[in-house]
Amino acid sequence: MTFIEEIKAKARADKKRIVLPEGMDRRIWEAAATIVKEDLADITVIATPDETAAYSKGIDTTGINIINPFKSDKLQKYVADLTELRRKKGMTSDEARTLLTTDYVHYACMMLREDEADGVVSGACHSTANTLRPALQIVKAKPGVKLVSAFFIIVVPDCPYGCDGTFLFGDCGLEQNPDSDRLASIAVDSARSFQKLVGREPIVALLSHSTMGSARHPDVDKVTNAVKIARHMAPDIKLDGEMQLDAAIIPEVAELKAPVSKVAGRANVLIFPDLDSGNIGYKLVHRLAKAEAYGPVTQSRSMIFQEAARLRMSWE
Repeated sequence: MTFIEEIKAKARADKKRIVLPEGMDRRIWEAAATIVKEDLADITVIATPDETAAYSKGIDTTGINIINPFKSDKLQKYVADLTELRRKKGMTSDEARTLLTTDYVHYACMMLREDEADGVVSGACHSTANTLRPALQIVKAKPGVKLVSAFFIIVVPDCPYGCDGTFLFGDCGLEQNPDSDRLASIAVDSARSFQKLVGREPIVALLSHSTMGSARHPDVDKVTNAVKIARHMAPDIKLDGEMQLDAAIIPEVAELKAPVSKVAGRANVLIFPDLDSGNIGYKLVHRLAKAEAYGPVTQSRSMIFQEAARLRMSWE
């Protein structure tokens, strides 16, 4: 069973209420119809009647719950709650109403906050930033969480490396230039996320242009320090670095460059030193290796929640 088949099986076994706030995009209606047909989730699409007519034409919308935010009986309550939630930031009720009826991600996040939904998936016609901002402002992270990061699950066809071609790449969507402490947290959280989603043991490599001291630079020091911190945070996780990508995933290279490492040549969780390298790395693999890319999925310690998804990255 492939990664996505396993995810679908889990979804069917524990159906959730998922909101799609981008009813102004035909692909959302196509996805919603497919999800309902495959019985993967209870789907709500946020759209006005005009948007529904324009973008769902010819699509069977049977079984899809459609909310027109302008006419919703929840609107006034959401306006009041959002105004109070953002009162210290100077938000007025008029501003709250405008956000809820013009930027449907805000409405969807209020549904999630008010326990009217279990999850929100966005990103078809919103940037990652415009998807994450309402989520972090309205839903918020778990109390006590100091870092929220993002990852992709990458599935490479006919690939002997990683977990039968399945990898987690982090952080590829949120943390611009994490220091050693934050990089360590990303590594540990990514390992837990891999275990939760893929169901296999995470083997974590913190990547660099250097392998085990082959180069000297403050950027290398950042990664080696992160390895020490991460090992202290989670001694149960197989984790090592710093190492180059080929040393991390190819056994023959690992034997030459990092022969004593228990991670080198076996890694399935790849931690990039900054957002530039992570974003470039996953797009190279997706485009050139024709890999499936699922994400970005946001994560924090002991918590995973999906904020923005471009399934197979076909919506970019």
